[in-house]
Amino acid sequence: MNWPNYGQSQRVRRKVFVSYHHRGDQAYYDKFSQLFHDDYEAITDNSLERRIDSADVNYIMRRIREHHLAGSSCTIVLCGAETPRRKYVDWEVHASLDQQMGLVAVLLPTIEFFPNGGTSKPLRVQDNIDTGYAEWILWSSIVNDPRSLMSAIERANANSKRRINNSRERMTRNG
Repeated sequence: MNWPNYGQSQRVRRKVFVSYHHRGDQAYYDKFSQLFHDDYEAITDNSLERRIDSADVNYIMRRIREHHLAGSSCTIVLCGAETPRRKYVDWEVHASLDQQMGLVAVLLPTIEFFPNGGTSKPLRVQDNIDTGYAEWILWSSIVNDPRSLMSAIERANANSKRRINNSRERMTRNG
């Protein structure tokens, strides 16, 4: 009979949802999944790019909440060059914030960097970085030190929910 080992602490495997631009950043998602499949529960490809057969935005948002985000504690947004212009990424982030999930932006090598040091992240993500609710981290950091992602997720989940800024209008089409 196997008895629980009460003397050792059990590490919590967080369930996370990964949002990304499927056509542009699939290779990064595949690498992410390969690197972290043992550390996080249910990193699955619940792609909205595989269209939900409806034009009803409220129905689509309910489907995102119930079938894509259910049970997750944190949304990780893989931010590449086209991510800020993808409506489904915006909708997934919107639904995540409505559910008060943690939010982490992972800046991919393809992201656009501006001369002033800023980057082109999805606006709803940037709003929440600006308020101190969302965390961000470089792709190279999580590849070189996978524990850095775990730290970012834990910080994101611990951030005050009062800092959530979800006031921006949802995108209606891809940019």
